[in-house]
Amino acid sequence: MSIVFDENNRIFRLDAGDSSYAFLIEPNGYVAHLYYGGRLNTTDLRYLYRRTPRAFSPNPADGTAEDSRDVIPQEYSTSGIGDYRVPSAKVRRSDGYNATDMKYRSHRIYRGKPAIAGLPATFGKEEEVETLELLLADGDVEFTLFYTVFEHLPVIARSVKVSNRSGETVYIEKAASCTLDFAYGDFDLLHLPGAWARERHVERRKLNHSIQRIESGRGLSSHQHNPFFALVTPDATETAGEAYGVALLYSGNFSAEIELDQFDQVRTQIGINPDTFEWKLGPNEEFHTPEAVLVYSAEGLGGMSRAFHDLFRRHLIRSYWRDRKRPVLVNNWEATYFNFDAEKLIRIAEGAARLGIEMLVLDDGWFGHRDDDRSSLGDWFVFESKLKGGLAPLVKRVNELELKFGLWFEPEMVSRDSELFRAHPEWVLSIPGRPCSEGRQQLVLDMSQPEVVDHLFRAICAILDSAPIEYIKWDANRHLTEVGSATLPADRKKELFHRYVLGMYRLHELLLERYPKLLIEGCSGGGGRFDAGMLYYVPQIWTSDDTDAIERLEIQYGTSLLYPSSAMGAHVSACPNHQTGRTTPFETRGIVAMAGTFGYELDLNKLDEAECDIVRRQIADYHRYNHIIAQGTLYRLSMAGATNPITAWEHVSADRSEALVSCVQPRNVPNGPLNHVRLRGLEPETLYELAGDGRCFLGDTLMKAGLPLPRVESDGCGWQFYLKAVK
Repeated sequence: MSIVFDENNRIFRLDAGDSSYAFLIEPNGYVAHLYYGGRLNTTDLRYLYRRTPRAFSPNPADGTAEDSRDVIPQEYSTSGIGDYRVPSAKVRRSDGYNATDMKYRSHRIYRGKPAIAGLPATFGKEEEVETLELLLADGDVEFTLFYTVFEHLPVIARSVKVSNRSGETVYIEKAASCTLDFAYGDFDLLHLPGAWARERHVERRKLNHSIQRIESGRGLSSHQHNPFFALVTPDATETAGEAYGVALLYSGNFSAEIELDQFDQVRTQIGINPDTFEWKLGPNEEFHTPEAVLVYSAEGLGGMSRAFHDLFRRHLIRSYWRDRKRPVLVNNWEATYFNFDAEKLIRIAEGAARLGIEMLVLDDGWFGHRDDDRSSLGDWFVFESKLKGGLAPLVKRVNELELKFGLWFEPEMVSRDSELFRAHPEWVLSIPGRPCSEGRQQLVLDMSQPEVVDHLFRAICAILDSAPIEYIKWDANRHLTEVGSATLPADRKKELFHRYVLGMYRLHELLLERYPKLLIEGCSGGGGRFDAGMLYYVPQIWTSDDTDAIERLEIQYGTSLLYPSSAMGAHVSACPNHQTGRTTPFETRGIVAMAGTFGYELDLNKLDEAECDIVRRQIADYHRYNHIIAQGTLYRLSMAGATNPITAWEHVSADRSEALVSCVQPRNVPNGPLNHVRLRGLEPETLYELAGDGRCFLGDTLMKAGLPLPRVESDGCGWQFYLKAVK
């Protein structure tokens, strides 16, 4: 049993992998948090329940000063009854009051894990997971707290269901997916801020006495913040120290709140952003929050990352492509932008076929009458003056070259200059009497309307049925403004942000049901919707519109803190780079792109013969090493900085018989040190042969003394080393 209830002490202990999590039912019915950390073998933890009266902390009406909600770590916190820290939930009644006070009523423990209707969620077989449902109640409004324990991973999945058992309508003003309290506060906060083309850079700072908030109010999870944070001990490194990671499986407005209070205790929570949310809950109706996942590591950030990677690969991504090698593709965007016709695309395909590339992806500009970004979004029919006869003849010729074919869509957006907007202006997010803001000359469709989702589904299906299209890139190139809907009454307007996300998820679900083998790559101006919620629907996401190899080092490093390599879209692009103007060696661009799904974003017909040979070698290496990268274990070895010139990472096969080590030195340092990297994850007593060199090293030696690197000759040099166990 991974979930134990000690009836005498009224203590729950949840054992997930090498971690334990414990809480108790207090005598007054509240649920107090006791412990989260390394694996325990006892439920005799009542001594951790410290009740100390504190000045200016009022006690509940049925308790004493020792029972103050303001001082006791809790599992799901109250509002308006004496806990002045950030609350887990607020429910407004018909009388206008929103004090919310939940107490234990019952619980149930069972094997398996329930799905969440309309939302992404982790999954597992009955022998892999066990679930606790903890029912709390505030009168006739119930809060069911779900805890699912993954027995072989240090992971607990949490979510909350709010049920209205009254005869009146209530309004949910806030419902966090989980609260995690600590009785001590000596932590650093780590999260992933960024911007367009500069996503998910790692930021770490010591917790201070404040409420620190990581959030998006943009309608999408955003480039600016990721729905993730970690609390790490001050001594935590890649390999040592404790790390607690929290991620939300959601692709819209979110909020993570981390509060270090007056008593040096920490409260954390994550869920839908309450600033842009409210939900009208009628009698006998229910609302389920998105799911959050908690990861504990006693092996530093690396251990946390490996747990997230295993969880997402095995228990979240459900695509047909999850464990399959993705085709090497070339996207025409940076080669042609909007300026193409069928013959130009065929020339790109012919060049791709000669080099061993496996798929041509046609990006923006194939639909409506789109020659630039000012028209035609929403008109998902072929631009006949560019592609005479539609897609079928083009795809047939591409397939005859033994290439697959993929296509770009931006389903959620619409142009003013489009047949769809002229026919259905009421399908656009808008507020009566206010002009609509534009981003990239486009408006946003109201995905909360079922008619909009159904129309998009039919239009996309018509295209996918017209030719053998095996991949789509799903883009979303602006954030939401004037968030109003013609179909929602005034008392439901604040539901719209969430209903938008539900509609977007529904469209994905409809497409996957009809085309189960379709490979979909998520995208939002690059990495603006790179979140765990999307991985439930797509196995890979375009990491960033910034394809510069040196910039990608930091972007992909931060992304890898919780997302696996197989989910990171990464391509070799042209130089000088279109985003930064930097020139980087072709070999280095390939090494960086191979840390993800791998492909090309350039005009192949402009390559000279030497560059073509490099492409052939890169593709051969991709096929040779992909099983290690996509299915193996990732170790971040170093990140270039003021005192270290090398960024290095290592993928190790599941059986530890193979390792691929990748290194890049962004900037040449005159009279610099003789560089080497210490490897990880190898078998200490196993002998490994260095490919192309013939030398053999014990795994123990490589992990302690390291692998020497060649002398640097110019900025941006990169190296790749393959090691194989000697039988």
